[in-house]
Amino acid sequence: MQTKGLKGFIKKLRKYRSYLLMLLPAVIYTLVFSYYPMTGVILAFKKYTYAGGIWGSAWNGIENFKFFFKSGQAGIVTRNTVLYNILFIVVGTIVQIAVAIFLTEIRNKHFRKFSQSFMFLPYFISWVIVGVMAFNIFSSDYGFLNNIITSFGGKKISFYSKPQVWPGILLFFNVWKGIGYGSILYLAAIMGIDTSIYESASIDGANVFQRIFHVTIPMIMPTVVILFLMSIGGIFRGNFDMFYNLVGSNGLLYEYTDVIDTLAFRALISSNDFGMSSAIGLFQSVLCFITVIIANKLVGLYDRDYTLL
Repeated sequence: MQTKGLKGFIKKLRKYRSYLLMLLPAVIYTLVFSYYPMTGVILAFKKYTYAGGIWGSAWNGIENFKFFFKSGQAGIVTRNTVLYNILFIVVGTIVQIAVAIFLTEIRNKHFRKFSQSFMFLPYFISWVIVGVMAFNIFSSDYGFLNNIITSFGGKKISFYSKPQVWPGILLFFNVWKGIGYGSILYLAAIMGIDTSIYESASIDGANVFQRIFHVTIPMIMPTVVILFLMSIGGIFRGNFDMFYNLVGSNGLLYEYTDVIDTLAFRALISSNDFGMSSAIGLFQSVLCFITVIIANKLVGLYDRDYTLL
């Protein structure tokens, strides 16, 4: 039986060898750049030294995790990461749906194409450039916003020393940068709705708002639910590029803007603490894994065809 099974396996390998060869580069890439680096997880349980390296450094059990949780930073960065992601997901979804509906209601074809392209542009702008733009807007010395305030006789606002205003600033830039990509997904769902439904609604006397709330939104709700649930899986992943390039190393803002990713980065770069940085990363990975499993189960309850397992 084993010989027969082996022969069948070899036969399938020969039959699909061309497909397997095309798949090979992707498999090698994944193994080298995704799985092999995971061996570095052991640093979370070691007191890393340059002399000992990854394998030669002494084990210290869960001391890195103890230091992380006793420092009081674990609760703050976890809270910030979750709350920011919830805010980004909810507000971003609402705005993207609104923009997609707005685009479908535009009758001028050329203006609609221009609007789509114009709103998609921010998606391709690097967060480094966005950080420079934000600094030129909110800088106390020569920021565009403060120049407007002083021109009307007001006092300059030191945005980079007021952490309370930054949740709103971060939300604005996150929504602004992702609005084009997200709205295209919902626009595609709307374009898939049978036009006869809208024609029937118009014949029955429904105005544009009634068509939106009673036809468009209910028809795209499956897409909304699936994308919403799938985005929950990354709720413990902070957008490092955004937070680091907009906030930088400004300690005055950490209470409101520090997330798991930026804390892990500072532990590595500023403190050269490889062990704690790895511990923070592993902590985040475990939380992400749990939320992905939960999100997958929730998606399965809604529609099993969209589940990952």
